[in-house]
Amino acid sequence: MTQTAPAHPVDEVPPARHLLAFGLQHVLAMYAGAVAVPLIVGSAMKLSPADLAYLITADLLVCGIATLIQCVGFWRFGVRLPIMQGCTFAAVSPMVLIGTTGGGLPAIYGSVIVAGLAIMLLAPVFGRLLRFFPPLVTGTVILIIGLSLLPVAGNWAAGGAGSTDFGEPKNLGLALFVLLVVLGVQRFAPAFLSRIAVLIGIVVGLAVAVPFGFTDFDGVGGADWLGISTPFHFGAPTFEASAIASMLVVALVTMTETTGDLIAVGEMTDRKVEPRTLADGLRADGLSTVLGGVFNTFPYTAYAQNVGLVGMTRVRSRWVVAAAGGILVLLGLLPKLGAVVAAIPAPVLGGAGLVMFGTVAASGLRTLATVDFKGNNNLTVVAVSVAMGMLPVGVPTVYEKFPDWFQTVMNSGISAGCLTAIVLNLLFNHLPSKAGSAEADGLAVGGAEKDVEQPREEVV
Repeated sequence: MTQTAPAHPVDEVPPARHLLAFGLQHVLAMYAGAVAVPLIVGSAMKLSPADLAYLITADLLVCGIATLIQCVGFWRFGVRLPIMQGCTFAAVSPMVLIGTTGGGLPAIYGSVIVAGLAIMLLAPVFGRLLRFFPPLVTGTVILIIGLSLLPVAGNWAAGGAGSTDFGEPKNLGLALFVLLVVLGVQRFAPAFLSRIAVLIGIVVGLAVAVPFGFTDFDGVGGADWLGISTPFHFGAPTFEASAIASMLVVALVTMTETTGDLIAVGEMTDRKVEPRTLADGLRADGLSTVLGGVFNTFPYTAYAQNVGLVGMTRVRSRWVVAAAGGILVLLGLLPKLGAVVAAIPAPVLGGAGLVMFGTVAASGLRTLATVDFKGNNNLTVVAVSVAMGMLPVGVPTVYEKFPDWFQTVMNSGISAGCLTAIVLNLLFNHLPSKAGSAEADGLAVGGAEKDVEQPREEVV
């Protein structure tokens, strides 16, 4: 009798009840970030509350579709890994500038459509660059992703950036309570419950928040039961050269960030990302971005928040995240459900976020533990890359005197750190060494490159 080989954990389909619980956990982890982009852009353009609500439901709908494309995949679209998709924050500043200087939403959507097409065309090129992402680079990028997300969790824990009670002890106390619940469940609960520790922490935190006045469900009553986003709701797209140019820069940034996220998830799930699968994932990003321009929303990218959740829960099935995509589609079609999720207080999300984002950083350290740091310049590569990645996170206004295109690239700590790691790895480990320098140290020329260039599975 022939025995069928067991499915890889990425391809396993958990029972329906587990799919729902794990999927909802992913939705709650990324919801605040998903709705933030349309809120920021719409508010900057002084849109009416009805138009803002429309942007949010359209965003949730396309988030779900984009996630399904990435996880399930078809033909050459989709990396087929547990990856959540959401609007990229790298596009916020350029879109606000385009929308408020006369172009309006039609100019934004025209530039978004062109950027999406450009991503699809450039995807194979980025796929061939995968050899420049050895463990030295990928570990550094994953570490930077986690560290750059921690301030987001900190803002949530303090009450949400811009809130009137920001930093109040009650907010931090609620966040700490949620953090302790998550840790307690993960440590003492049975295996299944420990894998949904974040979901349990959020639910328990919400239950505690209601009687203490943290929640506001007023928006639920006013939300519609059914809402469908129609193509070009705000008018036919217009194509302005300056808007397209700035959005193409954003496209390069998001491709760099997505590459780091896909490699990180590949490491966590033990399914290494190959050049072809990387190109398929980026091509899905491009298609989702085109859909965003058509269905009244914005550019899409892999969400690093959920990378941490995969590492923390050790649930590697892509069908779990596909279920989360289905939930997002429902939230996009049923605005009242979306309003209920939106009522979760920021401190509750902050307590859970501290664990998830810290897990991402720890996963980067685990990858770097496989790298040889003796007799080479690898430590310098990590040190400078982390410094460049943390600079815009710690000092958000550090590049405000620079041109817009430069700010678009460097204001993202992830893209700044990733580009620095790639360049320094090329400088120290691929270019020829100075004549005689390696021999003087008792090392063979190119020895550092040998350590770094091994395929990831051989290093591990």
